[in-house]
Amino acid sequence: MNHTRFGPEREGDLTRFRLYAPDTAAVGLEIDGAATVAMQKAGHGFFAAALPGLAPGARYRFRIGDGEAAVAVPDPASHGQAEDADGWSLVPAPLAPVPASPRRPWHEAIIAEVHVGTATPEGTFRALIDRLDHYRDAGFTVIELMPVADFAGRRNWGYDGVLLYAPDTAYGTPQDLRALVEAAHERGLGMMLDVVYNHFGPSGNYLPLYARSFFREDVDTPWGPAIDLENEAVRAFFTENAAYWLSEFGFDGLRFDAVHALATKGAETFLREMAAACRAVRPDAWLVLENHDNIAGWMTRDEQLYTAQWNDDWHHAFHVLASGERTGYYAPYARDPVAAAGRALAEGFVFQGDPYPDADGDPRGTPCTQLAPDAFVAFAQNHDHIGNRPLGDRLAATLAPERLAFLRFVLMLSPAIPLLFQGEEALLTQPFPFFCDFDGELAEAVRKGRRSEFADFFDAHGASFPDPLSEATFISAKLQAEDMRTPQARAELDAFSRLTEQRRKLVWPLAASGFLGSEHRRTEDALRIAWHLTPARW
Repeated sequence: MNHTRFGPEREGDLTRFRLYAPDTAAVGLEIDGAATVAMQKAGHGFFAAALPGLAPGARYRFRIGDGEAAVAVPDPASHGQAEDADGWSLVPAPLAPVPASPRRPWHEAIIAEVHVGTATPEGTFRALIDRLDHYRDAGFTVIELMPVADFAGRRNWGYDGVLLYAPDTAYGTPQDLRALVEAAHERGLGMMLDVVYNHFGPSGNYLPLYARSFFREDVDTPWGPAIDLENEAVRAFFTENAAYWLSEFGFDGLRFDAVHALATKGAETFLREMAAACRAVRPDAWLVLENHDNIAGWMTRDEQLYTAQWNDDWHHAFHVLASGERTGYYAPYARDPVAAAGRALAEGFVFQGDPYPDADGDPRGTPCTQLAPDAFVAFAQNHDHIGNRPLGDRLAATLAPERLAFLRFVLMLSPAIPLLFQGEEALLTQPFPFFCDFDGELAEAVRKGRRSEFADFFDAHGASFPDPLSEATFISAKLQAEDMRTPQARAELDAFSRLTEQRRKLVWPLAASGFLGSEHRRTEDALRIAWHLTPARW
């Protein structure tokens, strides 16, 4: 694919470089061991240069400004870094065309959400290849990688990426990631990638130095100034990135993190352009939103925009039922969790334009009864609902076995697309606490912020509160191969495999047919859900 605006491109013996830097008068291209080359203005805020004879792996960076005051920065569209996110970028080696591979239909997706750094002791793309047989044999059909974009430091839970085109060096090279995707395809597993376009991480983002117009100083978000999606060049940076993962690495789909946090007026235009860019390179791509706003129109099949949405409503309702927790973001579901669970199962969203308590009673969501069940991804837990807990504890560490079995039964045998977090298939109890690797004042600010977020817990249990900056916190989340070999884990894996087999036999044939609607009835605390479908299309 020809990326016309961002990132290095090879054309014969030439390597072309471009940088969007509308807020500086001069940009230099520095090649390690060679003199800096002045880049030329190329219009619309871009600078460009082309050099012959550069081998793959050559180190480069940009110099912003003139003379001794110039600042060296990495390429924001680097395809790979020599070391960390703030260092040298690498001229990429070309990847061979993506091999054609057959793919199962979306309604057959059983998704394992996987964090590369903790799914194996080594925490690399290559090591994860050796774990693919486990996921296939357990009954999964899709692996969804948490974000892999280059972040500052040696470890991160995934949502602090700053170089969005570069797989982080802690996990391996672009070639390693490509090998992982191909190895999954050889085993009949689909591959998805989680991408984050609502913010950049707090360390290693140099865009404000030379492209202040990337952001809106007058629009605040939890991560600082909002990304300006009214700027066409800014939108293109992200839409090209989405298409890049599909075209260059062969991913079957993408999950778009928290699109409700896209805070400027160009958000709707951006979401339409992003779907179009992805479908231009892969018409059948699985495009899945995380969207607290519950906008059903994005998944309307007629427009072929997005495939599905993560259904937090499903999770929240069933979490209240199973755990009894009723505070925080569970509070809006606590008044009648049985009714909420019934609506989530039968219709998808619980809030479909209904008043939402956390928004002072303002309506949240739109009607979704016309959407098929596979327009929703359901889960009993995921990285958010584990990592955002004080201890990062899983349900398996606290819930009674019969409640865990109930959750898995409903998740696997209802027609929404099921997703499980790595290790959940064996009901492992290893925590997944929030972790990162920052330095200095930022590290202390993160540590204080985490303690402040859970002040009551920290005051009562400070000694057990995991330090997010400690390597020990990261290591505590790592899964070992032997974790799956204990008698209890084997028994839980067998139980999960039986559920996946029943889903194949009972749910897939019906999910392949046309959806006509649903209904649900309640008798005290018992629910009866009926999904109406036409005869199977095959």
